[in-house]
Amino acid sequence: MSSPASFGQGNFHIGYAIPRAGIPAANSFRRWVRVALHGAKRRKPVELSIRIVDADEGRALNLQYRGKDYATNVLSFPAELPPGVMPSLIGDLAICAPVVLREATEQGKSPRDHWAHLTVHGVLHLLGYDHLEDAEAEAMEALETRILAGLGIADPYV
Repeated sequence: MSSPASFGQGNFHIGYAIPRAGIPAANSFRRWVRVALHGAKRRKPVELSIRIVDADEGRALNLQYRGKDYATNVLSFPAELPPGVMPSLIGDLAICAPVVLREATEQGKSPRDHWAHLTVHGVLHLLGYDHLEDAEAEAMEALETRILAGLGIADPYV
């Protein structure tokens, strides 16, 4: 099930591969995407998709694309476009609902805040941010923390 939504800076599509009970509405994801784009100073229109998956699909995607045999919270798939093509498509996110909910409980966070954090985190990956090197991780975490503070969400890394 998928629902396209326009959010002022492009198009956003969300697909729910699991029942939607306990998962934020598309409007929440749209807001988190918009805030992440604004925080990263992305002013050009973008297009992206988010798919909410179960543990089996999350595990299969993580194994296929990262060689890791477990479900992870969010996977980012930046658009790989031919040279010279500059459309608004930035990529896709897969967010694993059971992992998000388990982590929120384990970390003593509100599930909604954790959904917001992982959405922002994934969008930043689609925009080219990474955390493989210490300096990159510090910069990305600082930006995430600022973006989330604007939403009234505490620093997720404390």
